[in-house]
Amino acid sequence: MKRVLYLHGFASSPRGRKVTLLSEILEPEGIRVVAPDLNVPSFRRLDFKAMARIALWEARIHRPAVLVGSSLGALVALEGSRRGVPVPLVLIAPALGFGARWTEKLPPGEALTFFHHGEEKDLPIHRAFFEQMAHLDVDREPPPRPVTIVIGRKDESVPYELVRGTWERWEASGKLAAGSRFVEIPEGDHGLVDSVALIADEIRASAAG
Repeated sequence: MKRVLYLHGFASSPRGRKVTLLSEILEPEGIRVVAPDLNVPSFRRLDFKAMARIALWEARIHRPAVLVGSSLGALVALEGSRRGVPVPLVLIAPALGFGARWTEKLPPGEALTFFHHGEEKDLPIHRAFFEQMAHLDVDREPPPRPVTIVIGRKDESVPYELVRGTWERWEASGKLAAGSRFVEIPEGDHGLVDSVALIADEIRASAAG
C-alpha cells in the first residue's frame, strides 16, 4: 500500500474534514493517508521547527509516495522537501506570507486566542509563533521535487495573487522541477472541501509519477 503524508493546517488536526474525505477516497484504492498531529509541542506553545521535525520523523517512518500540505501544513511540507524528503509535493491553499499577514493584525498581548477546529473551542496560543513565522522563507526557492499547487480563486484566507506570484517567480527561476503544476479552482475557497475529488486526482497523479 502506498502512503501519503498529509500535514494539516493551522488550528486544525488529523481529524479534519478534508483529510477524512481524502482517506475515504484513496484508501480503498491502496493509498493510505498518514496524518500526524502538528499541534506541537502544544497549540499554546506552537513551534514551526517542532512541526518540521515531526514531519521529517513521519517521512522516515512511513516513506510516503507524496507529501501533502494544507494551508500552514504546506509550509511544513516545503521545509520537509528542503530538508531532504525525496518525494513530490501537493500543496493545498498554501499559507504563503502567513506570519507577515497575521502579525499586522494581531491584538496586543502575549497570549492570543483562536478557535481551534480540531478541538472545536477557543484555545490560547503565544505571540512568538507568529513572530517566528514572519521570518520564514521556505518559499524563497522552488522545492527540488515536482510540486502541484491547488488554490481557490476565491480563497478568503490566503491571497490568490500572492500564491500565483510565488508560482510565477518559481517558474522564472528556471529551477521548478519538471512535471510541476499550478491548479486554479475558479470558485474555490480556502477549505476546498468541495474540491476533494480533484485534490485526490492530483495526489494520485503525483504518487504515480
